[in-house]
Amino acid sequence: MQPFKCYLIVFFVSFIGKVNAQDRKQNSSIIEASRAVIERNFGSRIAAAIHLEILTNTTRSNPVYETINDRLFIRGNTAISITKGFYDYLKETNQGMVTWSGKNAHIQSPWIAAKKKKVVSPYQYHYYFNVVIHGYTTPYWDFSRWQQELDWMALHGMDMPLINGAYEAILIRVFKKLGLSEAAIDGFFTGPAYHPWNRMGNITGWDNHVPSSYYEKQVKLTHLVMARMNELEMHPIIPAFAGFVPKEITEVFPQAKIKEIIWGGFKDLKPNLGHILLPNNELFTRIGKMYIQEWEKEFGKGKYYLADSFNEMDVPEASNEKQQLEQLSDYGSVVYKSIMAANADAVWVMQGWTFPFHKGADGKLFWTEKRLGMLVEKVPDDKILFLDLANEYNRDSWKIAPSWKTYHGFFNKAWIYSFIPNMGGKTPWNGILKTYAEAPAEALQYKNKGNLIGFGFAPEGIENNEILYELLTDVGWREQKIDINVWISNYCKQRYGAYPKAMQDAYNCFLASCYGTFDPHPRFRYQISATGQQDGSVNVSDAFFTGVKQFLSCANQMSGSELYKNDAIELTSQFLSLKADSLIKTAVSDKKNIQDTELNKAFNLLIIADRLLLSHPNHKLEVWINLAKAWGDTPQERKYYASDAKRLITTWGGTIDDYSARMWAGLISDYYVERMKYQYQKQPNKKKLTIPEWEEKWINEDFKQTKRPFDHPLKVARQEVAKF
Repeated sequence: MQPFKCYLIVFFVSFIGKVNAQDRKQNSSIIEASRAVIERNFGSRIAAAIHLEILTNTTRSNPVYETINDRLFIRGNTAISITKGFYDYLKETNQGMVTWSGKNAHIQSPWIAAKKKKVVSPYQYHYYFNVVIHGYTTPYWDFSRWQQELDWMALHGMDMPLINGAYEAILIRVFKKLGLSEAAIDGFFTGPAYHPWNRMGNITGWDNHVPSSYYEKQVKLTHLVMARMNELEMHPIIPAFAGFVPKEITEVFPQAKIKEIIWGGFKDLKPNLGHILLPNNELFTRIGKMYIQEWEKEFGKGKYYLADSFNEMDVPEASNEKQQLEQLSDYGSVVYKSIMAANADAVWVMQGWTFPFHKGADGKLFWTEKRLGMLVEKVPDDKILFLDLANEYNRDSWKIAPSWKTYHGFFNKAWIYSFIPNMGGKTPWNGILKTYAEAPAEALQYKNKGNLIGFGFAPEGIENNEILYELLTDVGWREQKIDINVWISNYCKQRYGAYPKAMQDAYNCFLASCYGTFDPHPRFRYQISATGQQDGSVNVSDAFFTGVKQFLSCANQMSGSELYKNDAIELTSQFLSLKADSLIKTAVSDKKNIQDTELNKAFNLLIIADRLLLSHPNHKLEVWINLAKAWGDTPQERKYYASDAKRLITTWGGTIDDYSARMWAGLISDYYVERMKYQYQKQPNKKKLTIPEWEEKWINEDFKQTKRPFDHPLKVARQEVAKF
């Protein structure tokens, strides 16, 4: 054999050997990451007993599981497909459930037999999170809480999270390189809980006394989160520059043209309005490019970048429709170019919430098919991804055609079907389960759906309504409609361990009440304002009250289930809150003759609900505040972070008062009840404050949990409900 041929053979064999070694290393990493998720959630014994294998002949994340001779095999091509496969096996065999409030895990040995099953999703991606969830839920999470969430995502098959990504820390670096002053930069950003609205250009400078150490911690945390996402082979959506700048930028770049933009909630607070660069500014592309370069220098290469220039806001005015369309085209072009200038492989991601929501000055829908088409006309089809966020709003609230029909499959550009199951982190049981179970299949079967590549959900706040998210994560792996009655039967067995007749009756009542109606903002009367004059919007019906009683009648049989106890506490608190609302309505119907007896009865019911919620793992103000305080290094910093967190879920700012409205221990007793007492009952020896002054005082005071949980919360819940 000739020497040259020998060399080629040796080279080829060596190359193949290196490729195989790389594949083995990658496969080993996938197995290790999958097993680590299972071990953290179910223990090392369970994790070690599962045979995890790599599927090499597929590019789709469709796991396979089966038992052979009492051994459990899970196969997948990514870590998330393997963990999803294991979780699907657990649920299919009614051995458990993992939720935010705890888990029900009764894994049997030997493994319960299961025939070979391939868990197939019709979608390439499974999207999760809303931009503002990083205000209403995650702003003060530490890595321990992030790890819990990433594990939840992995088990539920969610692989495309929209992250916060240390946007502020990176943009500060860019602004400094451009020569902006410290004062201009500090005045631009908001408090951490308000960062999402600053990123979208809605507000600037609100609650903004942020310690400089915050941004260093933000970067460190993002490194940890990104490292875990990379281990699990997720596809994070990263915030990008959408044109919003400090108004002082014109002092450094006099030629830069900016426009003040108005967001409804802050339209009367001019110092806190945002400013956007006009699209014909070279500076727009320059900043966008610098931002992504700086981000990727810190965290590595990204692919999906979110940029929304007009979320819930008017586009800068144009003299006529022709000029308006040209301006929209220019904005779409400059955002796209600013991303591509830094990363030619990137994809621009855009939220679709504002398209069916936002009205123009004439009161008509602003985002017509023609206008949205012009915004993206210069962007190649494979370089943009629409998040069609709020399909239940089109269907059940606004009663209009779905956006994927209005915009003809989003002009054949890639898009993801999504819901927004929660606004502001509100906690009442709410939402039409039948819509979530059936509506996505209609889009899949629509012949002109275009390039539908994913399914997901974008709650503004989580750790509530856990049934919705178990349902939605199942929907993302189904092509056909789900029979909600059959699904609920399985859900209860997985969650509580049984589905007795009384439980079935309870959920039938819920389907006819709280889970058969949809209100975007379910709030109680006592939460909306100190006056108690405005009606609440939480579903109130005989069916709901009957359902709660039926649910609690299962207490003896379900007493060993932690998740049953949590749900019983939530339902009883909602029951008592509705009864309190009725008493408040009667008590304050005549402002000149307040009925103190009825009002005190209402307060007593709310205090009982508050103490019940102290036995719930999540629905406590103390948990929220302690997460915020942990970011501080000094008493002053801890006080600031606590006030920032408290402000968001109470007064918010502008005209958005009482938006978040959470049924939480500590918040009910110390804020809502005390605020109404201050409004209606005499305050001896105290200087009279206005209600806004009282609220501000509460926000800035240190919160101390003084009430104690009941020793036997389930017993108390049954006793209190039985009184009605």
